[in-house]
Amino acid sequence: MSEKSLQETYAPHSECFGCGPSNQKGLRIRSFPQGEEVIAEWTPEPHHEAFPGMLNGGIIGSLLDCHSNWAAAWHLMNRAGADRPPCTVTADYAIKLFRPTPSKGPVKLVAVVTESTDDRAVIDAKLIAGEKVCATCRGTFVAVKPGHPAYHRW
Repeated sequence: MSEKSLQETYAPHSECFGCGPSNQKGLRIRSFPQGEEVIAEWTPEPHHEAFPGMLNGGIIGSLLDCHSNWAAAWHLMNRAGADRPPCTVTADYAIKLFRPTPSKGPVKLVAVVTESTDDRAVIDAKLIAGEKVCATCRGTFVAVKPGHPAYHRW
């Protein structure tokens, strides 16, 4: 994709393990708004496996956490009519693993806002591999204020 992701557009120097474009050893998720959803496609490498051919559960959690966080930030930016997303952090999230996730080929991440206020959003997300939902996530993501350690991270 030649189009810039949310991360590349709004946080090009971020070092976040999951979504930081500047973290050469990170996952470097690239999230794109598409209507009411935020979509990403990501391809595992062998070092992301729990065992041969299957993606590690911790990596799955990181993918869904960071992708959902960007869906929340994008939503809160649009809700406020702002030109930049607020810096958001994870307040809580829960992952459900339904089946082993194959690591041969890309996975798709789909996130949608289910509830929101001015400073937080609840996101439902799923990870799809081989046209099957392998994992889901529900999380709450909060816009932080000055004084919070993550406030200036973007």
